Amino acid sequence: MSDKEPVLEAISAVTVFTADMAAAVAFYQRLGFEMRYGGADATFTSFHVGPGYLNLMAGSPPAALWGRIIIHVSDVDAMYRRVREAGLQPEAEPSDAFWGERYFHLQDPDGNELSFARPLSD
Repeated sequence: MSDKEPVLEAISAVTVFTADMAAAVAFYQRLGFEMRYGGADATFTSFHVGPGYLNLMAGSPPAALWGRIIIHVSDVDAMYRRVREAGLQPEAEPSDAFWGERYFHLQDPDGNELSFARPLSD
């Protein structure tokens, strides 16, 4: 961890909801998207899109949530401190996820979810 200001590096992924995972998976595969994991019967499917990902989540979004934008940052903990110092309230402290990222979530004023993340190993 460093005392440097975190750098917003890239949009890593966008997650959207789907009412029909099988139809959505078939649609994106017909367009040439390469599936990373998931599938027609999964509740979560991820496709490669260049260096990033398009994620599909089964079901309807909560009332104010359309999906999630995942933004890679240089230092998740420094970004968390910046967010807290700005008077904003993340959903939880940063944590290491089983899929290999350190992350935390924050909602914007309209309820859209931002996830600030960094791969655990580059």
